[in-house]
Amino acid sequence: MQTHTTRRQLLTAIGMMGGTAALYQAMTTMGHAAETQFAGPPNLSGARTGASVLVLGAGLGGMLAAYELSKAGYKVRILEYQNRAGGRNWSLYGGDTYTELGGATQKVGFAPGHYLNPGPWRIPHHHRTLLHYCKSFGVSLEPFIQFNHNAFVHNEHAFGGKPVHFREAAADFEGNVAELLNKAIDQKALDAELTTEDKDKLKEALRGWGMLDADMKYKTNLLSSEHRGYERTPGGGVNGAPIPSEVFKFRDVIDVQVWKNMAFFMNHEMQTTMFQPVGGMGMIGKAFAKQVGGMLTYNAKVTKIMQDKAGVTVSYTDTATGKATEAKADYCVCAIPLGVLNQIENNLSGPKKSAIAAVPYGNQVKIGLQMARRFWETDDYIYGGHSFTSQDIALVSYPNYKLFEDGPGVLLGAFANGAGAFRLAGMTPEQRIEAALAQGAVFHPKTYRKEFQTGASVAWSRVPWTMGCCARWNEETRKQHYQTLVALEDRTVLVGEHASYVGCWMEGALLSSLDAITRLHKRALEA
Repeated sequence: MQTHTTRRQLLTAIGMMGGTAALYQAMTTMGHAAETQFAGPPNLSGARTGASVLVLGAGLGGMLAAYELSKAGYKVRILEYQNRAGGRNWSLYGGDTYTELGGATQKVGFAPGHYLNPGPWRIPHHHRTLLHYCKSFGVSLEPFIQFNHNAFVHNEHAFGGKPVHFREAAADFEGNVAELLNKAIDQKALDAELTTEDKDKLKEALRGWGMLDADMKYKTNLLSSEHRGYERTPGGGVNGAPIPSEVFKFRDVIDVQVWKNMAFFMNHEMQTTMFQPVGGMGMIGKAFAKQVGGMLTYNAKVTKIMQDKAGVTVSYTDTATGKATEAKADYCVCAIPLGVLNQIENNLSGPKKSAIAAVPYGNQVKIGLQMARRFWETDDYIYGGHSFTSQDIALVSYPNYKLFEDGPGVLLGAFANGAGAFRLAGMTPEQRIEAALAQGAVFHPKTYRKEFQTGASVAWSRVPWTMGCCARWNEETRKQHYQTLVALEDRTVLVGEHASYVGCWMEGALLSSLDAITRLHKRALEA
């Protein structure tokens, strides 16, 4: 009988319990993921005059490849399936129309200046590649409020199904853990690990961190309320004295599983400070497109990729006219998502095809809800951040732009993963909006439906040009297929977030692109 847990089993369990954020954190700890690496733009000097490259896909990775290769002297052309550049870097604005697989079409009705970011929506402070090119290309960035103590956590099976403020549950979790650890010290359970001096220092730290009283207890008092908030906040005049709030039972705090949400913010990728482009995430794709505009061919559906000793030939169809055309070049940078690439005829090697087919994509669903007024600010004093729930929508995120303004605001009314995403993706767009309103009302029961005006949703499994949100490697598939996937094969190399250890982030696509074109350039020089 097996008595130990393998790393693979442990990662699987973490993913099931804590979701993808917890899984990524565990993978980082175990050395399966890495912090972003960026040493500056690539050195591609010495390019042969007349050497040409076809780039397939005008996402950020593809456009960066085109930009740097063109700057180095290569003749570059980009084929893009859509009528816009940016790929998953995308914002939906009022007046936009979006049709998903199955034919459902949404006409977005958001007020001017408001938007939904269906794909990426925040930039970590250490994603240096993306930040570098945003600055180089003139993309204005503003803070993204990631962590808000005044937002809510909600579990259908705890606190009678009612949400509680994150600060309350987190403070009570930390306070009780501090008290329990102090008891372990007093019971000499840590004598083998700590010296007497160490134990005294730890007890002092626990008292301050956990807001414990003189008896090392976590109780309802003004001390605990400094962390969790007050029943009546400190004021002035006759009734200025604060009244402490009642702490929750530790069992209830464990049931609400606030530790999952606390761990989410500890994840390296999710730590503050974070940023967002002014005007929507799609501003980044537009800025990149300005750098490569003359190289872009839109509405080009790639149908075949063939390479030989002489070069690469790509067949594509103009989606507007149906005209079939071929494009030729010396080399090819393929930035097409794997689920789509797997359906395109090509003469890549068997191992490369197996690697392309081995990586599934996530099925996230995002829903934007425009409310007539910013009641989360005026009524609940929530400015940015996220409220978490165990329901299918997973969270509600409050906009970080136009703070304090009168008039409408657009909430992210769902960022669903896993089973919840599959259920929402199986609905019509109208049904998704209804589900988001019903579930999100748990946080704001008096105003959510009353203030709702219009909404839009994107189920990534129904997005025609990706058929999924982003690549979901696991330990086994990385070990078996990753190096094969990213290897330069003859004249073709793959780029994208799927070809990185910073998966599901724009940074991963950019790092993959820089690495790929550096190797491609070396191959070209050797030729």
